[in-house]
Amino acid sequence: MKHMLFIDGEWVDTTEVATVTSPYDGKVVGEVCLAGEPELERAVDSADKAFHVTRKLPSYKRAAIIESIGSQIRERREEIARTMTLESGKPIQLTLGEVDRAVMTFSISAEEAKRIPGEVIPLDLADGTEGRWGVVRRYPVGAVASITPFNFPLNLVAHKIGPALAAGNTVVHKSPPQTPLTSALLAEIIRESGAPAGAVNVVACSNEFAEKLVVDPRVKILSFTGSPRVGWYLKSKAPKKKVILELGGNAAVIVERDAKLDVVAKRLAAGAFANAGQICISVQRIYVQKDVYERFRDLFSLETKNVKVGDPMQPDTVVGPMINAKEADRAFSWITRARERGAVVVAGGKREGNLIEPTVLEMVPADAELYCEEAFAPVAILESYSEFDEAITKVNDTRFGLQAGIFTNDARKIFRAFDEVQVGGVIINDYPTFRIDNMPYGGIKDSGFGREGIRYAIEEMTEPKLLALNAQ
Repeated sequence: MKHMLFIDGEWVDTTEVATVTSPYDGKVVGEVCLAGEPELERAVDSADKAFHVTRKLPSYKRAAIIESIGSQIRERREEIARTMTLESGKPIQLTLGEVDRAVMTFSISAEEAKRIPGEVIPLDLADGTEGRWGVVRRYPVGAVASITPFNFPLNLVAHKIGPALAAGNTVVHKSPPQTPLTSALLAEIIRESGAPAGAVNVVACSNEFAEKLVVDPRVKILSFTGSPRVGWYLKSKAPKKKVILELGGNAAVIVERDAKLDVVAKRLAAGAFANAGQICISVQRIYVQKDVYERFRDLFSLETKNVKVGDPMQPDTVVGPMINAKEADRAFSWITRARERGAVVVAGGKREGNLIEPTVLEMVPADAELYCEEAFAPVAILESYSEFDEAITKVNDTRFGLQAGIFTNDARKIFRAFDEVQVGGVIINDYPTFRIDNMPYGGIKDSGFGREGIRYAIEEMTEPKLLALNAQ
């Protein structure tokens, strides 16, 4: 099936078409039209003009549009999940869960549209300012450039479009090249939601044209989720725009001696290997207190070997394929190089086509790619430590800072980790892969800045304006 671009409330056909294939078996899944410079110009122009309409929409109308999007997604749950699995290789049990999360994201966005806050502040703080007070209200900014990756082809888009519409902004969404069909289905839904023409535009295009979208002066906000290399480059091209970057991670976990090791092992196996580890907060480095290290290693190895690998359409599959052969080659070469430098494979370590077995290693050198870079693959590293502060130092020894997990019931250690671990979110007694869609989500260091999580994204996508009153 050929999917067209969605611009200014209409379907737009183009002569240039991209074919989408399954990373699992290489079969053709569908086709999508590609935007050139004229189509991208039209999309930005329509978003810019539609902003004069959306910024004046009352909150109940904005909420109704967003609620309609969520309801339609719920009604098309199976279809959307199947499309995501076919084009991304993400196991069907995970894509069904992602559809449910997207419904939640739009539902929360609809609620937040009704309660964007403001405040009254005193302005009579100095002699001669008697009778003065102020009202602060948040206003939408304009067109939002939304760029998302393949690994969450629906919910990450929802985290851009939902808050943008709730705030009264407009959107030009550039779909990921590997998974544009899910974005096309979302465009069908938006078309039926009652959104004004141009409020949301959905285009597939080359990275060259995506850069043109980012630097266009009519685009006021860049909301980007993807690799640090691309994210920081795009930010350098848009120094005067509001920019939200949700970039890569190298998620670490601390397992203290008082943790329930069997429960932890099961949870971390899910956090490390689901969707072939292609999640920016996938468990990568696991630091285990030395007194329980060997026992945990045995439990974690057993859980790893029980993880189902294979056809992503099977309901019990947890690990499907890497997104393409290039990424599979890259990840497997990192495993190979770590082994050549003395790392020991505890579990897994094999590859078949784009499928990589869930792999656990120990004794990985600290300067190996698997240790210091974002693996983005079904790989986890084990290492022991003696004292809790030593573990915190190891967790912080990275250029990334997205989320970290701490397993302990010691309140002093919990709050020490909260104070000292250099990440955007500290998750206690669960894996760092935990995310619920209303929470503030984002990182520090090379993991980006700004926050998603609908209310927090709305703050990023609006500007406060002061009305100063002299009542005398």
